Amino acid sequence: MTGALDAAALDQLFRTARTQNKWQDKPVAEETLRALYDLLKWGPTSANASPARFAFLTSDAAKAKLKEALSPGNIEKTMTAPVTVIVAHDPKFYDQLPKLFPHADARSWFAGNWSLADTTAMRNGTLQGAYLMLAARSLGLDVGPMSGFDNMKVDDLFFADTGWKSNFLVNLGHGDPAGIFERGPRLEFDEACRIL
Repeated sequence: MTGALDAAALDQLFRTARTQNKWQDKPVAEETLRALYDLLKWGPTSANASPARFAFLTSDAAKAKLKEALSPGNIEKTMTAPVTVIVAHDPKFYDQLPKLFPHADARSWFAGNWSLADTTAMRNGTLQGAYLMLAARSLGLDVGPMSGFDNMKVDDLFFADTGWKSNFLVNLGHGDPAGIFERGPRLEFDEACRIL
């Protein structure tokens, strides 16, 4: 690292960035989604496992399919978002470890150890979902992450052929400030942290 980001970059990523609920009618180009992935893929994961898988829903047909799995409060903001990402993970991510972690037999650490593989996939896939949000913000996109959907239905609708498991959703685009809620408080350092 060569130094801290400037204040404007920190604001864009964290301090003034907000969860979006309404969207401007501006498309997000496929090139932008590819650039987003090309950033997030560099975030660290255990044994470089990279278990996350991403389904970028951009078409009306894909959104209509997702709609039946959404909680009522998430329908409008998801249907109007230019892109909805299903952040998922591959439970058999370890099959890629000979390519991703070639200097050790890392596949053997997970194959046949369902508990370790499941925990690793969920934890590191979630990390990669967070990297996705930061990469999106760094490219000038707004994000609206959420739960509030039927994971089993999403998995059946979108991942029956892959075995991937959905984790959470992220709407992407250019937010409409009219849909932003009042900012909630955060815990102070001494409430959430210890230096030991």
